[in-house]
Amino acid sequence: MEPAIDALLWFTAISVGLMAGIYFTFSVFVMKSLDAIEAPAGMLAMQSINRIIVRTLFLPIFFASSLASAALAVLALMAPSAPGSQLTLWGSAIYFAGIFLVTVAGNVPLNNRLEATDAKGPNGPAMWSEYLAKWTRWNHVRTLACTVSLVLLIAAIGQRM
Repeated sequence: MEPAIDALLWFTAISVGLMAGIYFTFSVFVMKSLDAIEAPAGMLAMQSINRIIVRTLFLPIFFASSLASAALAVLALMAPSAPGSQLTLWGSAIYFAGIFLVTVAGNVPLNNRLEATDAKGPNGPAMWSEYLAKWTRWNHVRTLACTVSLVLLIAAIGQRM
C-alpha cells in the first residue's frame, strides 16, 4: 500500500501546485486586468472564461485533486503515526476546505449570478462590481490554501523518503 500512497501523495502535490498557479494568476493580475478594461468588457471576458474553463483540463484536475486530497486525509487518519501522516492530513484538509468547499460555496454561486446578468443591461455594472470584490476575495483564500497545502504535502513527501 505504501507505493500507492506515495503515488497518490505525489499526484496530489503536483495537481495542487497546478491549481495554486491558476488561482495565483487570477489573484495577482487577471482580475485586476479585467477590472481595468472598459465596462462591460471585463464582465463579458469573465463570463467567457467561466464558460470555457469548465470544458478544459482544469475541471478534471480540480475534481481529481479534491478527491485525492480527501482520500489522503482518510488514509492519514487511519495511520496517524506513519511518516508524514500529520503533514499529509493538514495539507489535504486545508486543500479540500480551501479549494473544493470555497469554490462550491463561494465562487461557483458568484459565477452563476454573473452568467445570469446581462453585462450590457442596467444591472451589469453593479453585479460586476460586487462580483469583482467577492469573487477575488474568495480566490485569495483559494490561492493561500493551495500554497499552504502544497508546502505541507511537499514536506510530507520529504518525511516519507
